[in-house]
Amino acid sequence: MSTAYLILENGAVFEGRQFGHDGEAVGELVFTTGMTGYLETLSDPSYFGQIVLQTFPLIGNYGVIPQEFGQGPVHLRAYIVREWCQEPSNFRSEGNLDSFLREQKTPGLFGIDTRELTRTLRENGTMNAMLSKTPELSDSQWAALRGYKVTGAAEGIRSFTGDRQRLVRADPFRDRDPELGFDRCVVLWDFGCAPKLAETLHQYRCICVVVGNAATAEDILTLNPDGVILSGGPGDPAENVQIIGEIKKLCDKGVPLFGVGLGHQMLALALGASTEKLRFGHRGANQPVRDLKTGRVFVTTQNHGYAVSAESLPEGAAVRYEGLNDGVCEGIDYVGIPAFSVQFEPAGDIVERFITIVKGGA
Repeated sequence: MSTAYLILENGAVFEGRQFGHDGEAVGELVFTTGMTGYLETLSDPSYFGQIVLQTFPLIGNYGVIPQEFGQGPVHLRAYIVREWCQEPSNFRSEGNLDSFLREQKTPGLFGIDTRELTRTLRENGTMNAMLSKTPELSDSQWAALRGYKVTGAAEGIRSFTGDRQRLVRADPFRDRDPELGFDRCVVLWDFGCAPKLAETLHQYRCICVVVGNAATAEDILTLNPDGVILSGGPGDPAENVQIIGEIKKLCDKGVPLFGVGLGHQMLALALGASTEKLRFGHRGANQPVRDLKTGRVFVTTQNHGYAVSAESLPEGAAVRYEGLNDGVCEGIDYVGIPAFSVQFEPAGDIVERFITIVKGGA
């Protein structure tokens, strides 16, 4: 395994050893604090266009388990770890991390000081980086590095979400007979999410129809849904002008809406709020959030670099959930329309709240 370098746009250079795909990459460097779940990280479309740094020092110890992955390819540009386990131990493992990254044509770097690299990002904010074979870059490489920006995320993962319409366990066009076990139809508008949320809906006797990010409000209304979930996904929410316009049409129709992650941000934009880029984002499974109505604190899973500006919320909207680390808006309640949203992966009580709205409750 050859020596390789991670070069930051501020000129800092970190030396390591390359594994996975033998290639170079440019991307937006971000860190995630998750202690487990590296397989879910690798398959999360929300990392589209980014170089991902794992703060936990040992990655790959339980190998590659296909059942733990999402539903699509790796979207991140490169993968940075302190140490990767070359001999994983798990009865379900079907390979190691190095081989998987090679198959996915994703370069990796290990053996660098990930603590120092994380401190650099916390002090300076998210910045661009290049995984390079050499510690010195040409003028054109510096231009590409410093000029890089994650754009076109919706189009970039469209082949992943597609125009598909995937029915889960039941047909929404059949008469809704409670005796069949399913009595409501919920559309999951997929902007790049894992299937867990769709599976959760089955516990609440909901038919779930997943539509791709190219769907329109008309497509969704044709399904006659009892409610719509706007999923998480990658990129700058304000870029998705067309999708935001379609969400506004659903708001005008009074369809119950539940926004999650990117969906939370685009719902706010559709109703007149604005978003802002965070200094280094929230990525990991230990992000504390307070429910301002009940005082309850959640430890949540998050993956985002943008947030809704609380000061920009229109009349009829109020912050319901707040991040305890930095006071960032983590969820919004809306008055006058059957809608609310959260920035984090929703827990059971929050999903139940949406189901209550879908079934005609407050």
